[in-house]
Amino acid sequence: MFLLRPINWASILFLGLAFWLYYKYPSLKDSPPDADSPKSVYDFTVKDIHGNDVPLSNYKGKVLLIVNVASKCGLTQSNYKELNILYERYRNRGFEILAFPCNQFGFQEPGTNEEIEETVCTRFKAEFPIFHKIEVNGKITAPLYKFLKSEKGGLVVNAIKWNFTKFLVNKEGKVVERYAPATSPLAVEKDIQNILP
Repeated sequence: MFLLRPINWASILFLGLAFWLYYKYPSLKDSPPDADSPKSVYDFTVKDIHGNDVPLSNYKGKVLLIVNVASKCGLTQSNYKELNILYERYRNRGFEILAFPCNQFGFQEPGTNEEIEETVCTRFKAEFPIFHKIEVNGKITAPLYKFLKSEKGGLVVNAIKWNFTKFLVNKEGKVVERYAPATSPLAVEKDIQNILP
C-alpha cells in the first residue's frame, strides 16, 4: 500500500518537525524588513576578541567570508586549514575572513575569548580576524547573524545548524551565498574568485 511506505512516513515526520521548529522558535523566522532595517553587513558594529568595537564598514569594498567557528569540533582542523589557505591566497586581493566563535553547538567553544584567541592563533595559525564569542541562534542572537540569516535562509529553517556555517558577502556588503557546515572552505573558492575585484 502506497501510504505505508517508510519513506513517506519519514518525510511526514521530518516536515512535522520542521513546522514545529518554525512555530516554536519565532526568532528563527524571517521578520519583515522595516525602514530602519540594515541594508548590508556594513551597517553593523561587532566586538573583536578583546571586546573593542569594530564597525564592519571598515571592510567596505572587500569580499568577506563570515564563519561561526569552534575549537573542539570535528570540522575544526580541516576548516581552519582551508580557511588559512584561502586567506593566504586572496587577502591581498581584497578578501577577508571574519571568524565568530560560538559555543551553541555541542559546547565546542567553551573557553574565554583569551583562551579562544590563544588556541586559534597558536594551534590553528589563523591570521584572519577573530571576533568576540557570540550566539548565532535563539533569543540573544547577534544582530549581524540575524541579518545574515534573513538574507540567506537555510534548508527548512533559517537557523544556523552547526559550527562552520559560512556566508559569502560581496564588495557592496550584500550576502550572496550561504554554505552548510560540511561544505569545505576550498569548495567555495570559485565563488570567491568570481566576485573578487
